[in-house]
Order: sequence, then structure tokens, then C-alpha cells
Amino acid sequence: MDAALAHRLVAEPSALTAAMGQPDPDSLAAATALRRDFDPELATAALGQAALRHRARTKFGAAAERMFLTPVGLEQATRPEVARWRAARLVAAGVRRVADLGCGLGSDARAFAEAGLEVLAVEADEATAVLAEANLADLPGVTVRHARAEEIELAADQVAFGDPARRRGAERSWRIEDFQPAWDFVTGLLQRSAGAMLKLGPGLPHRLIPAGVGAEWISHDGSAVEVTLTSAVLADPVRAAVLLPAGERIVASEVPLPVTGVGAYLLEPDPAVIRSGAVPALAAELGATRLADQIAYLSAEEPISSPFATAFEVLEVLPYKEKTLRSWVREHRIGTLEIKKRGLELDPAVLRRRLRPSGPERATLVLTPTPEGARALVVRRAG
Repeated sequence: MDAALAHRLVAEPSALTAAMGQPDPDSLAAATALRRDFDPELATAALGQAALRHRARTKFGAAAERMFLTPVGLEQATRPEVARWRAARLVAAGVRRVADLGCGLGSDARAFAEAGLEVLAVEADEATAVLAEANLADLPGVTVRHARAEEIELAADQVAFGDPARRRGAERSWRIEDFQPAWDFVTGLLQRSAGAMLKLGPGLPHRLIPAGVGAEWISHDGSAVEVTLTSAVLADPVRAAVLLPAGERIVASEVPLPVTGVGAYLLEPDPAVIRSGAVPALAAELGATRLADQIAYLSAEEPISSPFATAFEVLEVLPYKEKTLRSWVREHRIGTLEIKKRGLELDPAVLRRRLRPSGPERATLVLTPTPEGARALVVRRAG
């Protein structure tokens, strides 16, 4: 979508209203219906918006019905609970003004403004900037500018927020060489006297995190969704995991963690705990041990309840041999089989098909190295 079409879409709401009334905006019937009243370009754009709004409900709920979207913008947009958490962190640090450099569709800028911050929202793509301005039009204290982040001269008291585009052409990219703005520019924002926050993918290697910067891996409803880097002037320079929407937080530390093998219970830490390196700290807090060296699974002899880990009772320990597992699945009439794994080269979906589950029962297998070699643990969720 170019900027002219984006302007039309915002300025002529009747086309989008008609598209939203179609039960299936992707259908030929919907296209035929809209083209009776609108030109093909506007009809196609409106139907595309309607389809995107349907997809956006899982991330934005009812608010998606009022948003202007792009496929890339929707994919990269911050979940509202995460954006509100980040805005609250800035408010708690005494921040009053923030420049959102690469605002996309405006999800973070909205959270900043709703938290009472003065917001400059900057977007390099002209059409996206038009849609962001429409999305933020109901909020006071927000200015949207079409510009590249590198072109913006920040005020001394303006905290920078950066969400670099992580794409290579039409594909998502995790190579820092493909980030826009450039990685050196983005990380340079962290050195400003007013400070900065960066939103990055949760797979960011620890070695790329600048020294003296806080890093918090965010888990939302059990999925690791991003890592937030924060200047030391705004937050303690620690590595931590944060679980949303509740907001529990655990700080990583170098705690010696003994390896004891399989216990009566297995603990699977939240993905954010694993990515942040907080597994040893969690084990120390819970009185657990490591199941195997360099493996994130923990062992315990008593049932443990923690928001940072899922507990499983270990029912059986089997050799990791496909023939043995197939016989076990057949003998126990397992039809629904969940397979978890760490530290082993295998595709759970492929193995599941090869084990040929069939029957009325269900089971969970955890495939993992142990001090005695690879094993398959038959487990069930505790509690």
C-alpha cells in the first residue's frame, strides 16, 4: 500500500465499513460486492484491512476493530500488555518525554501516551506513518512524523525507544546486519544521557548485548515474545525474566547448580527464564537441581509450584529407543501423544508419526539427556 492509498483508506471510512460487514473479506463474493460501490484499488485495500483486523483480534482484542494495519506492522506490533508494562517502567523511572523511533502502527506509542508521557512517534515508511497517525489520533500529547530515525534530533530530556525493523525483504530476519535502523545506531541510543529502551527479538544472543545495559526477557502467557534492553540510567543493568500479564520477575545470577539426574519431579522453566540465563537462580530459589549438564530441565523430589516453571511428575523412565517407545505407546493405547525434548537432535512431529499413536489414552514424553544417557520420561503435569 502506498501513502496515497493509505490516506484514501483513512479519509473514506465507508469503504472499510462495508468491508467489515463482509462475513469473509478474502472471498470473491466480498470483492464483487465492494466493487459495486468503490473502485477496485480502494475495495481491495478495504477488504485487506478487514482481513487484517480479524487476524489482529488475537493480539489486540476488540481494539483491533478500530485499527489501521499492515501485514508487517501487525506481525511486529507489541502486544498491549507488554507495551503497558514497558510504559510503566519508564514512568517509574521519572521519564516524561519519549521518542518512539520506528513506531510502526503505534502500539508502543499508544501505551506511552496512555501512561501520561509526551510522545514523538517517528516512522520511516510513509504509508505506515499515515496509518499510525490515524491509530493515535484520539490521544493527546502524541506527534507522528514521517522520517528516518537517524534524521531526528532528540531533546536532552527525551528518552529514545527503538524497535528496529528485523526483516530482509519480505522475510523476517534475525541477522543484525539486516536491522533498520542500523545496529550501531540503535545500540548507540543506549549511551545517551537521557537513556533509551530497545525492543528486540527474544533470540538475541547474549554476546550482542552491550556492557552495562539491563536486559529483560519478556514472557507473555507462557511464550517468550521479546527482550527489552534498557540504559543503566533507567534501570539496573541486570539480566532478568519477566512474566506477563502478572509481572513476576526473576534476576539471573551465577549460582552453582549441581547435576543429580532424574528426580521424582521434572521442572520445565518458562522460556524467558531459559533465555535470560536465570535457570540457576530459579533452581536455587526452588531448591531444585539440574537434570543434566547444560540442559534447562530441573529435578526435584517434591512437587513445586512456581509461576516460573511447569512441574511434571515423573511416572516412568524409559530408554530412548524408538522400538521401546513404540511398544510402550501401543501397550498403553496412547492416541494423543505430546513430545517435549531438549538437548537431542530430533523432530517431535516426525517421531510422533513413527510411534504410531492410536487409542483412547493420552501421554506426555520428555526426551532428554541424563547422566546415564538419553532417556524418555513419561510424565504428567503436577497439580
